[in-house]
Amino acid sequence: MKSSNTPKTRIIVPLFLLSGLLPFITGCGSTQEKPDNTVETEKPVVTAEETEAPVKQIRVKAEHPRQYTVKKGDTLWGISSMFLQDPWYWPEIWSKNQQVKNPHLIYPGDVLTLIYVNGQPQIQVISSPAQPRDAQQTGEAGSSTKKLSPGIRVSPLDASIPTIPGDAIRQFLTKPRVVSKEQLENAPRIIGSDERHLVLGSGNRVYIRGELDKERVRYSVFNPGKALRDPQTYEILGYEAKYAGEVRITNYADPASGDLISTDREVLIGDRLLIEDKSKVENLYFPRVPKGDIRAEIISLYEALSGVAQFQIVVLNKGEVDGMEVGYLLATYSNGRKVRDYLDKFSSELVKLPDERTGLVMIFETFDRVSYAIVLESRRIIKNHDLLLPPR
Repeated sequence: MKSSNTPKTRIIVPLFLLSGLLPFITGCGSTQEKPDNTVETEKPVVTAEETEAPVKQIRVKAEHPRQYTVKKGDTLWGISSMFLQDPWYWPEIWSKNQQVKNPHLIYPGDVLTLIYVNGQPQIQVISSPAQPRDAQQTGEAGSSTKKLSPGIRVSPLDASIPTIPGDAIRQFLTKPRVVSKEQLENAPRIIGSDERHLVLGSGNRVYIRGELDKERVRYSVFNPGKALRDPQTYEILGYEAKYAGEVRITNYADPASGDLISTDREVLIGDRLLIEDKSKVENLYFPRVPKGDIRAEIISLYEALSGVAQFQIVVLNKGEVDGMEVGYLLATYSNGRKVRDYLDKFSSELVKLPDERTGLVMIFETFDRVSYAIVLESRRIIKNHDLLLPPR
């Protein structure tokens, strides 16, 4: 009996237990597989928040002002530099603020403060001279709480503070800066003056040879500048033309006559006349880091011999054909010099020192093969032939 009953007992008991535990085991199996499938399915999915990499990389300065009142003469770059270590991220922290409809339009009198929303920095305008007039004080006496009625803020565009100091680049925006050899050779030229002066200024009469448009009265005068060469190939990329003044044509004979009505620098015999550019000067820029790989070099320092600093101008060997755009930010690096390691007795080779970052520039004017940039930051003197790369 034992031999016959024992197998039944051994078989019935496991089946009973298994039948009772089967739903539980099945459920556990499904819950274990589901997370695995979920992970494999959702792993490659990138959410909208994850695509906002620049926001997550925003670095706020440890010692930023608690509040700041915008003043006339301020720039967006300067204000952003007070709050951020990387000032070009200001649209990221202002564009999400419903109070600031356009992060590039901030006005004198606006009071700004930095707060955190969901762990991310955000600039808020806590008061503004452009608030609706029917804003009334509410609450207890002495309370600072304000009740604001809906209203529209209307301010002229030119009343907003500029991105960068406009005076530093104004003449570059309204006057041609780089010309070809043919343009320079074919442009009308000053051959003399009424008083035989070699150096001329406002009020002097000058005599001009070359083809003039008889329907045009006013021309810009330029000193022919040096040839701009690529430092690697030595190819001429263009010729620098330095703005000198304005001349009004009074007689279209050969030679023609004209009066210098304004001068920014000395006008010389041999200077060229070019058509005045009446394009509007913009005070808004959108500084941004280039997406692609850009490698450029400084080939000329404007109005400087050995080096430049903040708000001075440099010329780069890359232009529109190289993908350069207005607003691009590039970090400048000094070329590490080569030195000899005198303690290494077994090597006579020179050792190149690392390239050190010297500053930050923004492209504000582009031509076919060269660009002009303004120095926004300078840690040390920026020199000719310094390297330019997207800031890291």
